[in-house]
Amino acid sequence: MELKRITLHRRQEKGNAVSQITLDDDYNVPDYRPDIVKVLKEKGELRFDELKAGNGALWVKGSLNFKVLYRSEQENGGISCLRGEIPFQEKLNMDGLQDYEPVRVQGEVEDITIGVINSRKLNVRAVVVLRAVAEEERTEELTCGLEDGEEYEQKFKEREVLQLLLAKKDICRQKNEIVLPSSKPNVREILWRSIELRNVESRLGDGRAGVTGEILLSVLYSDEEDGDRLQWYETTVPLDAGTECELDEADVVHRIRAVPASMEVEVKPDYDGEERILVLELALELDIRVWREERVELLDDLYSLKKEVVPIRKEHKTERLLVKNYAKSRLAETIELAEQQEKILQICACEGKAVIEREELTPEGVLAEGIVQVELLYITTDDHMPVGVVKEIFPFRQVVEVSDMPVQTRVELDGGIEQLSAIMLDQEHIEVKALIHLDLMAFAEETADNIESVEEKALDMEKLKNSPGLTGYIAREGDELWNIAKENHTTVRSILNTNHIKGERLSAGERILIVKQVG
Repeated sequence: MELKRITLHRRQEKGNAVSQITLDDDYNVPDYRPDIVKVLKEKGELRFDELKAGNGALWVKGSLNFKVLYRSEQENGGISCLRGEIPFQEKLNMDGLQDYEPVRVQGEVEDITIGVINSRKLNVRAVVVLRAVAEEERTEELTCGLEDGEEYEQKFKEREVLQLLLAKKDICRQKNEIVLPSSKPNVREILWRSIELRNVESRLGDGRAGVTGEILLSVLYSDEEDGDRLQWYETTVPLDAGTECELDEADVVHRIRAVPASMEVEVKPDYDGEERILVLELALELDIRVWREERVELLDDLYSLKKEVVPIRKEHKTERLLVKNYAKSRLAETIELAEQQEKILQICACEGKAVIEREELTPEGVLAEGIVQVELLYITTDDHMPVGVVKEIFPFRQVVEVSDMPVQTRVELDGGIEQLSAIMLDQEHIEVKALIHLDLMAFAEETADNIESVEEKALDMEKLKNSPGLTGYIAREGDELWNIAKENHTTVRSILNTNHIKGERLSAGERILIVKQVG
């Protein structure tokens, strides 16, 4: 007997680890930078240089790249900036992790504080959280019938399953050159830049997988002619990054995560030699998953009239897609400046980040709770302190609907800011509006009790002879013709023909005749 099988592909988490580290270091101001009076704005970004897996652990080597916008001792409250980095190496224990196994690592700078020790030295302190997930590809061989099943009665069961077609990671790069408008002076030095992705949507088709949207670029720079005069320029650039993917989009489900690996902007001269071209370089890490929803018939049971058949069963893990859904949460809040803070003349940049802190499965769906971190950079009314910064944190709470959610449900929930704006109400109040998007995929985790192999042996002829050739049977609630036929050494077709029954469902109390058959 040869079994027909189908192969299901899926990925499952093999292990995970979380580590929180504190980076603390002093940094000397370079000689070419002026003395520090006050730190106005700081930002930290993580860079991973090396990931090494093996012997039940993951070594992460990288650096915290920080930048500082500060007030100097120059006349008229001169503004300057500097950059630096703090290298780190961290070990994350993960049971069962083998050499060179692929691991996905994400890092987040939860908090960064840069204090002034003296005019030529800074203290940089940051809390960094590293999250690592190791996945492995699993294949499940499921029996869907017999190659030659003429001698056997077979019962099939239909199931919905999710077939993984593609799991791919790639780094995509995009480069844009933006010419400053004629109303803006030449660039002496970029003091601060803000680069954020907005309205990001995934795309699959035409031999390509990737993301589209907008890149919001904001630049604070010093005037080439008057270095003490600050200039601000903001623009949007279309986002279109992707990689080759030859799958047909018509009958598949996809999920594409895009995480910025690096975002930089530099200035270069135009054809006239004037510093007027902003060069934007973006590198995105794409994590691409593509599935196909399939309905398959699996062999649920079998027997023979010519021999005794004993199916050997094994449990297999399968998944089916419950829902791919999204929700949006709107936020409208007012920020009031502290009494001692410099008043607002003009808002320059509004940066924000949405962080999901908690997920909960509820009868209505998946409840997401988190925070929106907002940071504003603005021009002040004080010539001696021309730039000000205000930070605020706002909570949000949103349910992403999922109907008929089973107990064993696995969810993948991503969130981000789709739109963010800040409007100056007066010199002390700012209205902040945000649109937070939540993208959800929910999977039902199921178990298939499938026939792995079959043992065969000769019939017990003595037992068969002693069983009645004709039996009257009164159906009970929930009776199936398959079980009745199997127990009485006959076939479902024979019972239907003998009793002139069309359907295979019996009503409680229904009387039938069963004729024993010998193959």
